[in-house]
Amino acid sequence: MLDYRALHALAEILRRGSFEAAAHALSVTPSAISQRIRLLEERCGSVLIDRGPPLRGTPAGLRLASHLDQVRLMESALMGGSDTGLPVLNIAINADSLASWAMVPLAAAPGLIDLIIDDQDHAQDWLRSGRVAAAITAAATPVAGCDIFPLGRMRYRATASPDFVARHFRGGIDADTLSRAPALRFNSKDGLQDRWVAAWLGRKLALPFHRIPSSQGFAEATRLGIGWGMNPEAMIAGDLGSGRLVDLAPDLPLDIGLVWQVARIAADALSPLTTAIRRAARVSLLPAQDHTAATDSPPREATQKT
Repeated sequence: MLDYRALHALAEILRRGSFEAAAHALSVTPSAISQRIRLLEERCGSVLIDRGPPLRGTPAGLRLASHLDQVRLMESALMGGSDTGLPVLNIAINADSLASWAMVPLAAAPGLIDLIIDDQDHAQDWLRSGRVAAAITAAATPVAGCDIFPLGRMRYRATASPDFVARHFRGGIDADTLSRAPALRFNSKDGLQDRWVAAWLGRKLALPFHRIPSSQGFAEATRLGIGWGMNPEAMIAGDLGSGRLVDLAPDLPLDIGLVWQVARIAADALSPLTTAIRRAARVSLLPAQDHTAATDSPPREATQKT
């Protein structure tokens, strides 16, 4: 049987980043925390914490901490509260959703939120490993043990500032100009610009790019003429209306289908959050359609940009 006092110590260490901070949160001494972890590691037969720096959980440690989070979530739902405080809700969300529509429904979360910002396809990996209780993902096939709720389509527009267009696309948008005009990319997982170019040209093209790992920073870099990029329509609709940004191809938007997946074991406890996420998506996203056709390339991550 698992020692839940030791699991609480493990979870607090991983959440707060140090043995000392965990000891303060649990009102015990650092040596008591260390002893609990040592006994838990002996009982499990594996190292649970990589002392670093930086300190971080091993795969086994992260699984155990997530198990405790799910147990506390279910206890809180059953008992109307938890003796050990609010449960921690580990959730994976892509950065563009968080920046444009998904923050408001998070207020309905029945506990403390611990967000993992990652790409929709990678969000499924977090669900499979048990590291998160729920995720916004681009994959229509549910992870084993999860319930799935289609949310709708997030529409992206290929955009640039008028000055950028004048400098780089004066003669039109073709393979030659695209191969020289700096694009924007959120990170190595961001395939939106490449996907749009392939749809526009009918073939792939190696693009020069700036890396801007922030949804808001990405949009601002577009406004400043640093590069062109795929921005969520909801985030830059005002810029398009005012002329601050130009839609490079109004007839060629890129729609990304999104779904909400929830671990079945936590589904009842997370019901208020699921309701809020679905309600917000109905207002903010386009209606869902054939999800498979819409998601063969993932949108920017939930790093920090599924």
